[in-house]
Amino acid sequence: MNNLNKKLNFTLFVFGLLAFTVLVRAFFLQVIKKDELNAYSKSQTIRETLIYPNRANILDRNEKPLAINISSYSIFVLPKEIKSSRTLDTLFKIIHGKRGSSYKDKVKGRLKFTWLERQISLTDSQVKRAKQLQGVYLEKSVKRFYPNGKIMSQLVGAVGVDNKGLSGVEFLFDQKLRGNPKRLKYVKDAKGRAVKIQKEDTPMLGESLILSLDKDIQGFVEKSLEETVKEFDAIAGGVGVMDVETGEIVALANYPTFDPNSIKSSDVQNMKVPFVTDPFEPGSVFKVFTVGSAIENKKANKRTNYFCERGSFLVDGHTINEAESKKKYEWLTVQEILRHSSNIGTTKIAFDVGLNLLERDFKRLGIGKKTGIELPGESRGIVKFDDKSRIRLSNLSFGQGIATTGIQILAAYSAIANGGMYQSPTIIKNGNIDSKPKRVFSKSTVDQIEEMLVDSVYNGTGSGARIEHFQIAGKTSTAQKPSKEKGYEGYIPAFIGYPTNVERRFVTYVYIDSPQGKNYYGNVIAAPLFNKVTSYILYKDKKHFKYAIKKTISSTSKFDKLKSTRSSRKLIKKGIVPNLIGLDKKSAINILNELKVAHSLSGVGIVKKQSLSPGSSYEKGQKVVLQLGQPEYE
Repeated sequence: MNNLNKKLNFTLFVFGLLAFTVLVRAFFLQVIKKDELNAYSKSQTIRETLIYPNRANILDRNEKPLAINISSYSIFVLPKEIKSSRTLDTLFKIIHGKRGSSYKDKVKGRLKFTWLERQISLTDSQVKRAKQLQGVYLEKSVKRFYPNGKIMSQLVGAVGVDNKGLSGVEFLFDQKLRGNPKRLKYVKDAKGRAVKIQKEDTPMLGESLILSLDKDIQGFVEKSLEETVKEFDAIAGGVGVMDVETGEIVALANYPTFDPNSIKSSDVQNMKVPFVTDPFEPGSVFKVFTVGSAIENKKANKRTNYFCERGSFLVDGHTINEAESKKKYEWLTVQEILRHSSNIGTTKIAFDVGLNLLERDFKRLGIGKKTGIELPGESRGIVKFDDKSRIRLSNLSFGQGIATTGIQILAAYSAIANGGMYQSPTIIKNGNIDSKPKRVFSKSTVDQIEEMLVDSVYNGTGSGARIEHFQIAGKTSTAQKPSKEKGYEGYIPAFIGYPTNVERRFVTYVYIDSPQGKNYYGNVIAAPLFNKVTSYILYKDKKHFKYAIKKTISSTSKFDKLKSTRSSRKLIKKGIVPNLIGLDKKSAINILNELKVAHSLSGVGIVKKQSLSPGSSYEKGQKVVLQLGQPEYE
């Protein structure tokens, strides 16, 4: 009996353990693994397909098409259904109009579905003949088409065969342009055939995108840029044009570029927008920001004098030279420093301002941070303010040892042209309609800057940018290009400026990367390109001419408000004592020698006093005694 009870108890225990195991397994499958198993079950019986509506169009500011959709066909074959190899020969001749064996190569060794062509344009006749071939199938679809070819391609971008954006605004606004798809669910049988539609969502069309760019201006800019790059056998180049009030980019081009309708593997490197993505040393165009900071912080004004060390200035064991080594400047005003683009003068201005104030003002101008323009891959540039050394401050002041993007410099100069108000750049029409510009410099500061920029064009290094009937404010640059190893190799000449007497101000910035030949200066290479682009825009929009100046402008007769402040330009007349106050020693002696006036000097620096009053007459044999002293910084 005891044995029987033991057997019964053992049997009950075994069955109880099995029952418990089943319950645990059921709990695991129905509770813990529920979602995973349901998903797996649906994957076996329910298939989901996303069907996107036609991609929305991209238009320029005048609503001219930049990216549209056209009907296209993709061709595939089921190799098992092809009974004769002549079928593929016939198909190739229908599509390409000649004999070929590429289709045979694609199908060779394959037994299943094989694509032969993706998104190609076919005539009705081609479609009809191709459909008659056994084992050949055509799938009608919509293909993205760019009617202007290469024009604006880097900005507009391109899409892949899956209709997804690859670059430009096509990439950045991909979801907006694609819209929301129709979600189609259906139940399939054991052979994968759809037997019942389960659910169908209504698709939402994408939104068309209207850019701030002008197709006609862009086309002219790209053509002119390409011609300049090729003329000087350069590596590349860039041009940007910005409306200073709205921040809208009217044109933005880089060369080389690519054709979005026929993308090759070698085009990948040209699909980005270097004007936005690739920083480089800005060079002398950066000096304006240093001068602006000095004026804003009341460390100097345009007439403040600085001694420029005769072309060689030792800073922390490093020698600072002028861009043109032959230049041996002595005393220059701030205006003359910009006019002659003096590195030493700009260095001394920076020393007066100090790194902290310069850093603050540079950051206000957007240096060292992204502008937020609606293009992928924007760089914030390369700038470090943690190095407090004097040599670092010197290099920073004239745009060396710092890297900025073209769009940063364009936006910063636009703030100057806009009365000191910084507006973020945008390539979307009315893209800044809800944003408020920020003040970076006072109106009085930018008024002085603008006068100096005009002077730089008509009396300084920017003569190639002059445009008849328009007053041009601008600055040249001939920046050294850092080598991949150490030091520098090549140059990047540039010019940035704007016409002041127009109804709506716009700034144009042009640069050329590594031109070949002896002439690599900004005024020789970049300024003429600026002239060509800006002239086209001015002549295209005739309303600017009601502000044009009727009299031809010359370098010796500027506008009434622009007065020459160069100290060496003093009225001299025989028999009359000249005004020598403020002149350096050499300039004063040259004038007295020219007038054959006896003289003597005492002290060091600039002329502070003269023994005979300016404007008075003098007799032969009289001597002018000059007392020199250190200049006072205003």
